Amino acid sequence: MSGGKSAAEVFDEVGVRYEEVFGRVPGQLAALEWLTGRLAPGARVLDVGSGTGRPAAEALARAGCAVTGIDVSAHMVDLARSRVPQARFEQADVRTYAAAAGGFDAVCSFFPLLVMSQREVAATLERMASWVVPGGYFVMATVPGDISDLDIVWMGHQVTVSSLSTAEHLRLLGAAGLEVLEHHTALFRPGAEAAAGSAGAAEAAEPEEHLFCYARRPA
Repeated sequence: MSGGKSAAEVFDEVGVRYEEVFGRVPGQLAALEWLTGRLAPGARVLDVGSGTGRPAAEALARAGCAVTGIDVSAHMVDLARSRVPQARFEQADVRTYAAAAGGFDAVCSFFPLLVMSQREVAATLERMASWVVPGGYFVMATVPGDISDLDIVWMGHQVTVSSLSTAEHLRLLGAAGLEVLEHHTALFRPGAEAAAGSAGAAEAAEPEEHLFCYARRPA
């Protein structure tokens, strides 16, 4: 973020409301089903921007994976540890996180890249791709667009967001050695019931385009 609160501060304050509004995104649930269907029990999976642990870490742990979740928000990490005790969570920034030696059988990244600069988004995509072992998978979701340091109000908070176009995401993943097996966009509008009663509900209920990419590092 170029101004205002940091991502950690915003998500500390949003807390469980994030799960209430964004915990049942159909495209994310489908991506998790796709991923868990391809992983063997005990597969090492990194959940970047793990939030409250739901739905990603919870679904992965239920499938028998050895899940590590990282998030910049201490409050989110506390929530995740209480919700998904069978996974391991730590407070960490993906931009500086030191991945485990040997990498991961899968890395998933559901929407953590938006509160960065475009340069950081590109560098982080390369970092995350480098943690995927040969034969492993990378699954991500973001809001695509050639967006640089745009100030918006999100869930009642002023945040500065950036992103890259769909074509640029695909180019960077390919340059990082991943084969994109599938990608698609979907329009998501958080349900009125989920957003009702939350500060910033009107902002949360605005529709947004999501890009989902499923990729694999060739064996």
